Amino acid sequence: MATQTFTVTQPTRIRFGIGVIADLASMVKDLAGNKVFLVVDPGLVKAGLVDRITASLTTAGVPFVVYDQIDPEPGLKLADNGAKLAKKEKCDCVVGVGGGSAMDVAKAVSILLTNGGKAEDYLGLGKIKKPGVPKIMVPTSAGTGAEVTFTAVFINEKTKSKGGMNGDPLYPDAALLDPSLTVSLPPHVTAATGIDALTHALEAFVSTQAHSISDMYALEAIGLISANLPMAYAHGGNLEARSAMLLGSLLAGKALATAGVGLVHAMAYPLGGMFGIPHGLANAVLLPYVTAYNLIGNPEKFATIAEVMGMSVDKLSLREASEAAVEAVYNLNQDVGIPSTLAELKIPAKKIPEMAKIALTVTRPVENNPRKPTMEEVIAVYEQAFAGWEHHHH
Repeated sequence: MATQTFTVTQPTRIRFGIGVIADLASMVKDLAGNKVFLVVDPGLVKAGLVDRITASLTTAGVPFVVYDQIDPEPGLKLADNGAKLAKKEKCDCVVGVGGGSAMDVAKAVSILLTNGGKAEDYLGLGKIKKPGVPKIMVPTSAGTGAEVTFTAVFINEKTKSKGGMNGDPLYPDAALLDPSLTVSLPPHVTAATGIDALTHALEAFVSTQAHSISDMYALEAIGLISANLPMAYAHGGNLEARSAMLLGSLLAGKALATAGVGLVHAMAYPLGGMFGIPHGLANAVLLPYVTAYNLIGNPEKFATIAEVMGMSVDKLSLREASEAAVEAVYNLNQDVGIPSTLAELKIPAKKIPEMAKIALTVTRPVENNPRKPTMEEVIAVYEQAFAGWEHHHH
């Protein structure tokens, strides 16, 4: 502990609460924005939420352009096309509303407006030289935590692989978190995005980069999400549960921004890149299997996770207590209808070696993981996740 070095960057102004979407116009003005480029999830258009988002802009007379060309797993051209339109319309402020995809596109547009070039020029680490135009994120799911991270993830259409832009200029200037915007999220999306947030918190907590500040965020997030996700899934209108989930997702994003994520994310990448499985769902299905594989890398922390997730561990040995974390995660998945195997996602088993190869190229998450995986081990975890627990030596 005493020998640890870490950096925490927290540039995003956060406004949280039921109804705070009404403050969007004043936040745009605070950031000196004159014309807003509004990136919205098409799902919000369907749910009829766009007027609630734009009401304060309309009232305050702030002009805006709506861009709703967003895919669940966005390609780089969505960012390029968005930046072209935003430039043509002379927008000087970007607002991203929706899930991770809408926020990632919004972050990228903000950067492209000031740095020029194409989205693919900025894939990787530290390629973004200038700050973007002011950007405000409004998450409507709980969630990716993208409103407080410095990453934007895209599918590279040419290579079919997922790649991220990373760098401090991608941190949003502000985030508006209004739980009332999340109530219309359908149960299966609530489930997948909720376990996505849990994955961020859990992987940050056991990351080799974890430290006391990231742990504080991660543990609080794990507690909030595991206690409230089943209720938000069971009854979408439960505002208490929705608020707790949005806060949990935010804190998980904070944990991930400073401690990183691990092998679940690396193994989820090819599921998205090769088979179009949504990111949250891919994480959710893999989470119990990767947790089981990781246990020996940090048994004390996994025992803590089990406890925070409500398992009674006081009479258990450390090994049994850590194993209870796998049970806790698996049970939560079952409660909220997450498929229990990769076979249920129709992933062809013969593609596992190719997936493992891609997963191991996702270097930072692999390095953060509490257990250093070999190619054979990644293949074995995929195979276990394909077959399910019934075929487990447990």
